[in-house]
Amino acid sequence: MLEKIKDLYTENIQTQISASRLLPEHIVNAANKLVNCLLRGNKIIVCGHGRAYANAQFLVANLLNRYDLERPSFPSVLLNIDGAVGSAIVADNHVNTLYQRQFNAIAQQGDILVVMSPTAGDASIINILNCAVNKDVSIIAFSGANNDHLQGLLTENDLELQAPAVKESRILESHLFTINAICELIDYKLFTQNS
Repeated sequence: MLEKIKDLYTENIQTQISASRLLPEHIVNAANKLVNCLLRGNKIIVCGHGRAYANAQFLVANLLNRYDLERPSFPSVLLNIDGAVGSAIVADNHVNTLYQRQFNAIAQQGDILVVMSPTAGDASIINILNCAVNKDVSIIAFSGANNDHLQGLLTENDLELQAPAVKESRILESHLFTINAICELIDYKLFTQNS
């Protein structure tokens, strides 16, 4: 069992080392896009597929409440799969439209859609990406190394943060670090950079 734990640490560390070489510029770009969105008075719309839904919740909690600094709340919305909203949408429509209906009701040009999609394409994620493109809403997509389903859906205005891993657990761990880094950069840029 101890060897298994050491192997897990090694996998995680190797993924983070690879990410540290590949993602810093993309993370800075994502933070800048989100800061500019907030400064324009727009909102950040977030959704997650499968277990990545927990990371989506974590991002919205950091934006609505706080990350490290006491500060005003940032306008952000988690597209909901819990409770009555998700249940009603799925009962009356196909599960593939779960996020689409919510997104179409609240998204406006200038907003940003953040999608957590660590593994190969889920139809509900593909549908919401198409909705975002049709509404001229920029996309920041958190993905993994095997996310070919995003190719052709993202435009030059969009950004993909691709964790350098294929195992979902390592992808989710990398995404969590990236979320923390982005939140820290947002706080830094808006509240401490010039102080």
